[in-house]
Amino acid sequence: MIYSYLHTNWVEIIGVILSLIYIYLSIEQKVSLWIFGFLSSALYIVVFFQTKFYADMSLQFYYLVISVYGWFSWKKGSQDSGQELPATKTSNRLILQLGLSSVVIYFIYYLVLAKFTDSTIPKADSLVGMLSVVGTWMLARKLIENWLVWIVADGIATGLFIYKGLYPTSISFFIYTLMAVVGYFQWKKQLNCIGI
Repeated sequence: MIYSYLHTNWVEIIGVILSLIYIYLSIEQKVSLWIFGFLSSALYIVVFFQTKFYADMSLQFYYLVISVYGWFSWKKGSQDSGQELPATKTSNRLILQLGLSSVVIYFIYYLVLAKFTDSTIPKADSLVGMLSVVGTWMLARKLIENWLVWIVADGIATGLFIYKGLYPTSISFFIYTLMAVVGYFQWKKQLNCIGI
């Protein structure tokens, strides 16, 4: 029975393993996280297409692109110092811009899912999609508040994946939620140490 499950769901299981490596490397601020994110996203395109999580499937294409952007963003770092990009806090102005962008992204997702797909949960899928777009962009810019966005996104996603019967993925997203909490406090501790 276990063999049959593994055989049937091997793409999802490998995607979960790569995703867990990705989140661990994110917490540790290792630029190689973007390689694992890219590979995991490629596998999850298939998983989410098969389970009709269309917003999440479209996110995987976004993740492929943002993984390349994040790699170069982290490697390029600060123009002045030539060092890898440092973690920083999000400015109030950027929080407002991200909030407005989030509303627009949510409604675009929702309209597409509700009108043009057979999604069974367009509101929740759109919410997770929007939070994930914003959170990944914030991670690519190394903004500490990305972890707060991920706590919410991963917590909601955990429930959605249980609902859809994607149990390995739901377990991984529960772990992501916990790791996002750890990531936030670890990055915050580092920022406090350098006086930001």
